[in-house]
Amino acid sequence: MSGKNRIFGTDGVRGTANLEPVTAETALKLGRAAAHVFKHLEAQPRGRGRHKIVIGKDTRLSGYMLENALSAGILSMGVDVLFIGPLPTPGVAYVTRSLRADAGIVITASHNPYTDNGIKFFRADGYKLDDAVEAEIERLVFSGEIENIRPSAEHIGKAVRIDDALGRYIEFAKASFPRHLTLEGYRIVVDCAHGAAYKSTPCVLRELGAEVLVFGNQPDGTNINRDCGSMHPEHLCRLVLEYRADVGIAHDGDADRVLMCDEKGQLVDGDDIMAIAALEMLAHGTLAERTLVTTVMSNAGLERAIEAAGGRVIRTQVGDKYVIDEMMKNGYNLGGEQSGHLIFRDHTTTGDGLVAALQVLRIMRTTGKPLSELTRCWERFPQRQFNIKVRAKPPFEELREVCELTARAEAALREQGGRLLLRYSGTEPKARLLLEGPDPALLEHWGTRIATAIKAQIGA
Repeated sequence: MSGKNRIFGTDGVRGTANLEPVTAETALKLGRAAAHVFKHLEAQPRGRGRHKIVIGKDTRLSGYMLENALSAGILSMGVDVLFIGPLPTPGVAYVTRSLRADAGIVITASHNPYTDNGIKFFRADGYKLDDAVEAEIERLVFSGEIENIRPSAEHIGKAVRIDDALGRYIEFAKASFPRHLTLEGYRIVVDCAHGAAYKSTPCVLRELGAEVLVFGNQPDGTNINRDCGSMHPEHLCRLVLEYRADVGIAHDGDADRVLMCDEKGQLVDGDDIMAIAALEMLAHGTLAERTLVTTVMSNAGLERAIEAAGGRVIRTQVGDKYVIDEMMKNGYNLGGEQSGHLIFRDHTTTGDGLVAALQVLRIMRTTGKPLSELTRCWERFPQRQFNIKVRAKPPFEELREVCELTARAEAALREQGGRLLLRYSGTEPKARLLLEGPDPALLEHWGTRIATAIKAQIGA
């Protein structure tokens, strides 16, 4: 399928709200096409009555528009809709399974500002869609074939609101924490990014016994991710110190990510969490195939620590979708990204910021160690990352100066055991540059030169 006929990116459909492809018109078509596809994946509904699709969302203003457009399209195809309201992306995946629905949809642009929005789909089992299913939905949308498929009036679907979806997800998340343990005695700062976790994460932590100080829990439709949450963890670190907390937890807008902060105000990212969890699982023999799955963005020090403990690391391209695909293909049970997408597959089917945080809290409780001590289990190589806004995404091979600088930088870094990665974001108009090696000054030198060259040629 040609690029102009693509809707799905690396993480569903995403873009500026009310501009294509994130419009009510396209959402309606997507709803019709998705309903048709899911209806015919399995001839018999998973539950009673008609086929059903769950729709959840984060707290963006444009979610109301897209929710209603998707619903209209789905209902017009003779499929019922179950509205569950604002809920974290992993909550939508779980509720899809819990309600025995045939698919799930979450309306979110994750960590992007409120002016963006997006649409993610889940299969009946709570996993993200296969490429082949996405391609069929796209084909139906662009070919216009879906316009000729219309059930008769008596077969139009019905929409209902599920009032206990939040409670279902809260109990699911709590079940990932050992029943015989509590969080009593811990003071925890939580930054919900004014997003989908503004109720669920504080509730779970309080029910497990923690003293919880909550910030970013007053969504107004426009403040999601604004100077808060995992996109701005410096605020979390400041609050942890100010309130003398034991730990801090920050989510992004749809709460499939988590970053943490130790009691000393130091940021704990996805690589730290994977190191802590994977080494603990290796020690207890619970890391499947003794393998951790992560992406090319993870720090080389993580791989060294896992290998030293008798495990191995498999890297994928960037995107939690690719991490999950690799885990499912070979039966691995732990994977994630440096950005804070962590998949504990013994508990859930997708990245879940709350479940991931609970696993770290479990290790803190069972070992009696503060988070700052747990993070000393590995040594991080210096890294420098650049995110450059671009107006277009031509192949880097066409950018002569960028190619020449990149080749020279790679040679210089390779001499010191370092590396360089240059790619375009799959969800934003940005080029992402990562440099890694023992000499921070060298990383800054080459990173600045390459970033300047990119700005000069394709900068926004």
